[in-house]
Order: sequence, then C-alpha cells, then structure tokens
Amino acid sequence: MADNGVVLSKAAIDLGIVARNGQAMLTFYRDILGFVEEPSTPFHAGGVMYRLWCGDSLIKIVVPEDPPANSAQPGPVESASGIRYWTMRVSNLEEIMVTCANAGATVVVPVTEIRAGVTIGMVEDPDGNWVEFVTYSE
Repeated sequence: MADNGVVLSKAAIDLGIVARNGQAMLTFYRDILGFVEEPSTPFHAGGVMYRLWCGDSLIKIVVPEDPPANSAQPGPVESASGIRYWTMRVSNLEEIMVTCANAGATVVVPVTEIRAGVTIGMVEDPDGNWVEFVTYSE
C-alpha cells in the first residue's frame, strides 16, 4: 500500500442515503431487510439521521427537515453516472427477494445467475435507490 493510502480503523463502510420518504425508507431497511436500528441523531442541517447496522456497515438514512429540491436519476444502472446501487453479499438471496416483493418493493433484477457461481437480485428502495444482493457459490 502507498504511504498515503487509506488505513481503515473499521473493516466496513458507513453509507449515507438522503431520503424523501423517511418513514418508508426506515420501514424498508429496518423492518423488511432486518437492519438493526440504534438511536437516531439530529441531522446537522435540520432533520433526523436514522442509524441502521448492516453487519459492520452503518447505513444512515438522513431525512432533512425540508425535502431536497433534486432527486437522483432513477432507472437502470447504466442510465446515469454516479453511485447507482450498493451491494450486500448474502446467503439467503431467494428468501430476501420474495420478502421484498411481498412487501411491495419493485424487483428490478430478479434472481439471475450472471456468471458461473455468481447469482444476484436487485430491488428498488422506497426512494428509488437500487439495492443488490449477491450470492457466490463456493
């Protein structure tokens, strides 16, 4: 590693998602996907930050007092630049996809083997962000 590279103090990331539909987003990530909620905190610019654990990663759902004027470009991964989706490696892909579909989430990529030993599924959260689940057969 280069001398100026990142030296992690935690083997995971924290991800911030600014939400227009705060309660629906909280329900999706906490109740449907089963992320573990810890106490929310005030957001520095006004509003609230819900803090949810996905393994060692902290997913922060930020709900500003005033909804943002702009939304991220919705649609397929290849339709715009920027962060288009995020991925979780899982061992119960089919179950997750059924649970999400039964809860009303839009399935954007059904369970699909994309190459030998790699199977994915993708859903859209209530604000239109894409979430990918991947399983590797070993």
